[in-house]
Amino acid sequence: MYKTMMIDEFEQLEKRNELAIIDVREDDEYVSGHIKGAKSLPLSRLQETAESLDKNQSYYIICHAGGRSQMASEYFASLGYDVTNVMGGMSVWRGEIVDGL
Repeated sequence: MYKTMMIDEFEQLEKRNELAIIDVREDDEYVSGHIKGAKSLPLSRLQETAESLDKNQSYYIICHAGGRSQMASEYFASLGYDVTNVMGGMSVWRGEIVDGL
């Protein structure tokens, strides 16, 4: 089971805390702009990369609008990770965005 959080609540939490954020958009989307400190793990390659995460860590999963992050959250939760799906995603993110890797 995974949790869900709307982007407004996530933005407030992110301002106050250093969060472990996983961006599941594809590489070209991530490079064109992402949340500072977010780790890129594209949905298309999750099965190859999911085991690189720490099961003792809580993760916030984000994509463009919330669909891919929902699928990724379901997958991560099935593997025993503590994840929160961030609904709304980067399409409505109002915080700082950085380019590149």
